Amino acid sequence: VSKQSFTTGLVAGSRQFSYRELKIATKGFHSSRIIGHGAFGTVYKAYLVSSATISAVKRSKHSHEGKTEFLAELTIIASLRHKNLVQLQGWCVEKDELLLVYEFMPNGSLDQVLYDQSERGNLLKWVHRYNIAVGLASVLTYLHQECEQQVIHRDIKASNIMLDGKFNARLGDFGLARLMDHGVKSPVSTLTAGTVGYLAPEYLQCGKPTEKTDVFSYGVVVLEVCCGKRPIEREQGTQRMVNLIDFVWGLHSEGKIMEAADVRLMGEFEENKMGKMLLVGLSCANLDSEARPSMRRVFQILNNEAEPVFVPRVKPSLSFSCGLPLRIEDIIVSDGEEA
Repeated sequence: VSKQSFTTGLVAGSRQFSYRELKIATKGFHSSRIIGHGAFGTVYKAYLVSSATISAVKRSKHSHEGKTEFLAELTIIASLRHKNLVQLQGWCVEKDELLLVYEFMPNGSLDQVLYDQSERGNLLKWVHRYNIAVGLASVLTYLHQECEQQVIHRDIKASNIMLDGKFNARLGDFGLARLMDHGVKSPVSTLTAGTVGYLAPEYLQCGKPTEKTDVFSYGVVVLEVCCGKRPIEREQGTQRMVNLIDFVWGLHSEGKIMEAADVRLMGEFEENKMGKMLLVGLSCANLDSEARPSMRRVFQILNNEAEPVFVPRVKPSLSFSCGLPLRIEDIIVSDGEEA
C-alpha cells in the first residue's frame, strides 16, 4: 500500500501523521491504551504532544482484509462532513502500518454506556437517548440522500456509535461501507458483512446491501436505546434466546408497548416520545423492506415534522424473491460473533 494511493482526493483538514509521532502518542501501541476493537483493527487512546490533545488511533490488522477495509474507510470518510460523524483528523501509511487518527470520544461507545453501568455507575438519561436516535437519523439521512454518492454503512450497531462529551451520537467505523450511485441497484455481495442481530433478513438471504438494510439496523439500535436490551439476549434463568424485535412486537400486539421501556429508567421519560421511538424502531426493523421508512422520514417523525408510520399489531412474515436457503444459524449465533 503506497502513500500516493491515499493522498489522492483527500480533503483539506486531515493530515498525514508520522509513524513515530503516533507510536509515542500510544506508548508504543501499549495494551493499556486500547479503547476498542473493530472487525479489522484495534483502537488506541493517543496523547499527541505536538497539539497537546487526545485522539483515537485505529491500527489496521496486517492482513489483506485489513488493508482493504482501511482503504475503504479512508477514501469514504475523508470526504464526509456531518456533526454526527466521528471526524477523521489524519492518517499514516509507514513501516507497513496503516493508521487512522480520529477525534477522541470521551463517553466511549453506545453499547458501553448502555450495558456497562456497573463499572461507570451512571445510567444513560432519557434526554440523551432521544437525542441519540435523532442524531443518528440525521447522519443516515445525510449518507443516504445528501452525499454526492450514496453511502451504505453496512455495520450500524451500538458499538459503532460513539458518544461525544455531551452524549451526542457520532457514527464511526466505515470499514464495511460502500459508495453507490444514487438510484443504482446494489450488486449482490458474495459475503454478507455486518453483525448478527443487526442484519436485515433480506440481506442475509440475498446479500444485497441497500439503504433499507441500514434502516433495519438503525431500527434495532433504536429499540436497544429504548429497552436497554441487546438485539439477541439469553433470557434470565433459562437458555432461551430472546430476539429484541420479537419481544417489542409481542408487547405491541397486546397493546402494551410501553412495557418495553428500560426498567432502569424508573419511568423517568416522556411517554409520548418513548412510544414514538419504540414504534419508529419497529417500523424500521420491519421484516418487509418495502414497508420501512426512509431515514429522512424517520428524522422528520422524531422532530414532529411528519406523522408516524403505521405499525401493524401482528409482525409481518418473511417472504423472499431470491432462492438462497436461510438457516436459523445465520440469524442467531452466540453474542458478539460476526456474521
